[in-house]
Amino acid sequence: MTVEHFDVLIVGAGISGIGAGYHLQANSPNRTYAILERRESLGGTWDLFRYPGIRSDSDMYTLGYSFKPWKEAKAIADGPSILNYLKETAEENGIDKKIRYGHHVKRAAWSSDKACWTVETELTDTGETRRYTCNFLFMCSGYYNYDQGYMPHFDGVEDYQGRLVHPQKWTDDIDYDGKKVVVIGSGATAVTLVPEMAKKAAHVTMLQRSPTYVVSRPAEDALANWLRSKLPAKIAYRLIRWKNVLLGMYFYNMCRRKPEKVKKLILDGVREQLGPDFDIEHFTPSYNPWDQRLCLVPNGDLFESLKEGEASVVTDHIDRFTPKGIKLKSGKELEADLVVSATGLNMQLLSGLEVEVDGKVMDLSKTFNYKGMMYSDVPNLASSFGYTNASWTLKCDLTCEYVCRLLNHMEETGLRQATPRATDPNMEEEPWLDLSSGYVQRAIDQFPRQGSKKPWKLYQNYALDLMSLRFGNVEDGVMEFSNPEAGAAPQPAKVAVAS
Repeated sequence: MTVEHFDVLIVGAGISGIGAGYHLQANSPNRTYAILERRESLGGTWDLFRYPGIRSDSDMYTLGYSFKPWKEAKAIADGPSILNYLKETAEENGIDKKIRYGHHVKRAAWSSDKACWTVETELTDTGETRRYTCNFLFMCSGYYNYDQGYMPHFDGVEDYQGRLVHPQKWTDDIDYDGKKVVVIGSGATAVTLVPEMAKKAAHVTMLQRSPTYVVSRPAEDALANWLRSKLPAKIAYRLIRWKNVLLGMYFYNMCRRKPEKVKKLILDGVREQLGPDFDIEHFTPSYNPWDQRLCLVPNGDLFESLKEGEASVVTDHIDRFTPKGIKLKSGKELEADLVVSATGLNMQLLSGLEVEVDGKVMDLSKTFNYKGMMYSDVPNLASSFGYTNASWTLKCDLTCEYVCRLLNHMEETGLRQATPRATDPNMEEEPWLDLSSGYVQRAIDQFPRQGSKKPWKLYQNYALDLMSLRFGNVEDGVMEFSNPEAGAAPQPAKVAVAS
């Protein structure tokens, strides 16, 4: 078997992987790289999901890349527009030529003797095994299982005579024109599906066990469009990006410091949208804002469909499915020709990759997460993971910049191995994410831990991460640099010092 070698292997050709390719070309141009993608097309989430109305839940001035201005009028963009943006980015920079499609990455084994990873993939069309080696492995494969979304068990589902689908498995043959639809869920997918399906369906019911905070926002950013008409595209983009970053940070901090005030502000907005006669208990969660992600609806489209009577909200628990629909704990039955189970994702760390270091299989759930991207005692491996309280791409851009800085530092010093070491005996262990959302809590034990202090602490704060990842010293007393190149002058390893 011929084994190809690259300086860097990127896994995943979605928004993170394409960004990683750009940053490597721009900031570490001497490094060879390839992108291994399991599917037959680029785009990741934005190519996989095809359900009606699929769109961003972050504005495109922050979900877009730092290096490529978003030029469309809509700030809250639909899925096809985002996919076109990703394809354009890849083609403009030659990144599309670096992608190897149909490669399902299964295992990665690190050898300190060789200072490289051996990466084993399975070709999706033939099942054939193919191997690659690389000095650095950059996982950009997202955080959820692409094979299936979360589908809870429903009693009586075998009796149901209609169609039950999960949005992650949406196909073109799903017909809802003139039909009664029930969408189970109240998260980002549900609030997207309901107003879009309501345009054609006889009626759409959003069935939720508990409410979610829903905030209306204009689909277009008037200030952004004005600035773009007056200033060069890159300057306007940077100004808008920083405006949205700062507003987002301010709002999140307000949620943490004054949750009751923010809760009232959100609920007043719902009342204004729906009018005084609507029961806003359906939009009044029991938790505080940002204990779970907020849902964004552009131009209040969900509220409009509710006011027009095209859709409705029911807050109740499912007792069982019936031949005609769903029977609720309250005794009410919802008739449905189609049920869409918008019940969330199955989170998955590094796409289920099996990781081995010098012959030892690593349980990554037992590691500490370094700067939100690397894993204690695992050399030369980083993963790209965005913010939970802001745009995904903001953190991914910074992660890519840091990886390039790390690679450049190793090249300059002749050291081939960078390993985060958690040696501080006073550091306490904390969950990787502090969201109470069901999809997080179902999988949190599979993910690494964060520590109680930097660089093991996830602050979910772009300004702090900007200073740390773009400007902070890579030799921080925690990252251990070792494994000199053959013939290089010996250098002491930079070993973590317990504080």
